[in-house]
This record gives sequence, structure tokens and C-alpha cells, in this order.
Amino acid sequence: MQQKIAAEFLGTFWLTFGGCGSAILSAAFPGLGIGFAGVALAFGLSVLTMSYAVGSISGAHFNPAITVGLWVAGRLPAMDVLPYIIAQVAGATVAAAILALVASGRPGFEIGEFAANGYGALSPGQYSLLAAVVVESVGTFFLVFIVMRVTAPGFAPIAIGLTLTLIHLVSIPVTNTSVNPARSTGPALFAGADYLKQLWLFWLVPLAGGILGAMVARAVRERP
Repeated sequence: MQQKIAAEFLGTFWLTFGGCGSAILSAAFPGLGIGFAGVALAFGLSVLTMSYAVGSISGAHFNPAITVGLWVAGRLPAMDVLPYIIAQVAGATVAAAILALVASGRPGFEIGEFAANGYGALSPGQYSLLAAVVVESVGTFFLVFIVMRVTAPGFAPIAIGLTLTLIHLVSIPVTNTSVNPARSTGPALFAGADYLKQLWLFWLVPLAGGILGAMVARAVRERP
């Protein structure tokens, strides 16, 4: 179990450091910013690379919505759920702390949104609560569905990484893209009280979407 916890901690750290770090440090860099597309790719690459690195140890969840979904589908023992989630939140929080330290080294730095997730006034595009619920539930549904349905040996990390990239390309303007309660928690702790007040949505909706995606994936059967 210790190896699994370490793998989930490191994987979620890398996802948050790579994905959120690209948004905080590189997305709007004067004249050379990578923009939404670069941030989306960074999230996908972080999952892809760590899935190859530690997937054989923990299953490479890096996301409470995936962990809970796989438990509901009968693919993860109940005793593993809480340790996985604690490790994921811890990894995301440590990554966010390191990003805050790095970002503060720039003159005139202000913490701002810090790649945190939000809706309404805290949405990058000022999207409503309803829009946030819809995009997060659909995104997490398909993320977990694809995680469960990809079975080709050696290719699963590629499919999952590309799925996460696509989800970000669609939903960054709406919520900054969560589909991952741990990834949302780390940056929110540093972005301030307003983001923490909205954090409930980025736990409740991804967990619900992930559970539904797992149930549908389990119901789908290969043709005989």
C-alpha cells in the first residue's frame, strides 16, 4: 500500500505542477505565452508520462473522481479509496505550494486566480453555475468512461492523456477545467477565500460524473 500511496502522491503532484504550472507561469508570458492550447497539452502530457511511470504500481488514478468511479465499478477495493484520495490531495497541495514559491520570485507577483477553478465571477469567461455543472459533469463522465474502456496494453496512457487534453481544450474558458477534485483543492488553498467557497462544486460534480461514467462503462459489453 505504501508504494501505491507514493505513486498517487507523485502522479498528482506532477499533474498539478505540470498542468497548473503551465497556466500560472507560461500561459500568458509576454510575447511567448502558450495559451489555452499549451495548458491543455501540459495537463495531458503530465498524465501520460506519469501513467507510464507508475501505472503498474497504483493504476495511475491521480484523481479522486477516477478512484471513486473505479471503486463503484468494482475495480478497486474499498480499503484503498481513502488512502488514494488523501495521497492525491496531498500531492496537489504540495505542488501548488511549490508553484506559489516559484511564482512569487517574479517582481510584482500577485497570487490572482492561481489556476484555481471557479464559476460566475471566478470563471475565466464569466460562465454561470449551470454551465460549470454541465461542462464538469460531461468532462468527468467521459474521462472515467474512457479510463475504464481503454484496454489495449501500452496504449492506455496515450488515450487517457489525449482525453484530458481534449477536455481542457473545451472547458478551460468555462471553469479553468477541474474534472479532478484534488487538482482543484491544491490551487484553491492559495487562491483565496472566494475560490474555496466554490470548491464544493469541483468535488461534488466530478465525483458524480465519474460515478455515472463508471456505471455506464461497466454496463457496456464487448460484442461476443
